[in-house]
Amino acid sequence: MNRKLIAVLLGALATAALAMGGVAIAGGEDENEGPDTPITGEALDRASAAALAHTGEGEVTETEVGDEESYYEVEVTLPDGSEVDVQLDESFAVVGEEVEDGADDD
Repeated sequence: MNRKLIAVLLGALATAALAMGGVAIAGGEDENEGPDTPITGEALDRASAAALAHTGEGEVTETEVGDEESYYEVEVTLPDGSEVDVQLDESFAVVGEEVEDGADDD
C-alpha cells in the first residue's frame, strides 16, 4: 500500500475509535458493565431487611445485584426524601453506604 492510503486508513480508524469512546461516555455505561439487574425472590427480602435495619427507617426504592461497589446494593428513601445506597456482601452484611445529596448529577 502506498503511504497516503495508509494515512487515510489510520485516520479513519482513529476517528471511529474516538467516536465509539464518545458513545460509551455519553451513554453513561462502562463497556464492561451491563444494565442493572434487580434483586429478586428471597434475596430481595433479605437484602431489604438488612438495608432497612441499617438505616433504621425508610422505604426500599431500588435494588441491584452485582453492583460495581458490592454484591448487592439497596437504595432506601428516607422519610425526609434523602436516599441512602446500602452496600451488602453475599451474606447480606453491610459493607458500606453512600448518602445521596439530592443534587442532580447532570
